[in-house]
Amino acid sequence: MTAVSRFFEDVKTDEELPPVAYPLPVYRLVMAAGANRDFNSIHHNTDYARATGAPEMYANTSLLLGMWERLVRDWMGPAGTITAIRGFRMRAFNTVGDTTWVRGRVLSTETDAGPGTVDIEVYCENSAGVTVGPGTVRVTLPLREAAP
Repeated sequence: MTAVSRFFEDVKTDEELPPVAYPLPVYRLVMAAGANRDFNSIHHNTDYARATGAPEMYANTSLLLGMWERLVRDWMGPAGTITAIRGFRMRAFNTVGDTTWVRGRVLSTETDAGPGTVDIEVYCENSAGVTVGPGTVRVTLPLREAAP
């Protein structure tokens, strides 16, 4: 995560977030499955995954959702808050040996009396194209005028 917090006033509609790349070696899939206790063999056993119709072992939902979170948190900094995630839908496999890219862009901004609200379109893609999403992550960012 960036140590610098982004202020609402600095955000522009259609702004692209810096993409994040996640190579998917076996150890990353195994560590993610263990970390969130998803011990289904489809996430760490090639033969089992193929027997279920998947092309190869593949990333689980929690790992992919964590990728979305990292993209947004790196962009907004520690003063921002994720308030909602919508439209997270797996469309294709993120398989071992491939690289998953997480990308985002600002859809809209709004502010009332409180912090600024930003809606960000987020999705994952790999060599097969879009694999997760697109969905929307809503965040709140501090206003510069309200900063200490």
